[in-house]
Amino acid sequence: MGTETTDLRAALARQPVIAVVRAPVIPDAVALCEALAEGGIAWTELTFTTPDVTRHLARAAGAGCRIGVGTVLTADQARAGIAAGAGFLVTPGLRPAVADVARQAGIPVVMGALTPSEVADAVDLGAAAVKVFPAKAFGPGYFKDLRGPYPDVPLVASGGVNAGNARAFLDHGALAVCAGTDVVPPQAVADGDWADITRRAKEFVASLG
Repeated sequence: MGTETTDLRAALARQPVIAVVRAPVIPDAVALCEALAEGGIAWTELTFTTPDVTRHLARAAGAGCRIGVGTVLTADQARAGIAAGAGFLVTPGLRPAVADVARQAGIPVVMGALTPSEVADAVDLGAAAVKVFPAKAFGPGYFKDLRGPYPDVPLVASGGVNAGNARAFLDHGALAVCAGTDVVPPQAVADGDWADITRRAKEFVASLG
């Protein structure tokens, strides 16, 4: 296990929320990350569904934000994200080519999976953690079930996680959870309503108890 993988797992155990930003417009990536951090969410994941995402990554990384990039589907995207300063990569599913680039660069990858077989494949590909998506479709109990055959695999709940159910996912075996539009609504991001995003982040973190 690489040092970068160990470090990411330990850091997620301490601060178990990743804010996933899917917005067509990000007026100020640094201000966005700072608003989330003020609300208690240290990790921000931008995604390749946002136009010109590498420019936003570079600005946030240059300011020292804990920033990564998601919806990474290809090796070229992985290389572009890493070159822009992404500290971690996230995939929606099993992407061996992305895993290869991440391993060569020494950058941790959180790899998407759903079934028990896919979880095993993600581990074999060197995933620092396995993102179970869509988590809401199967519910928190599914994480307890996965813990049976995979007691040591760090699982991240993504998809439909909100302040009302996030604690349950952690209680049932998730190492961390992804906060999506409940915390970072695309319109609030586009409007630069950082106070609203900070408020939402605080509410989400408070729900974890």
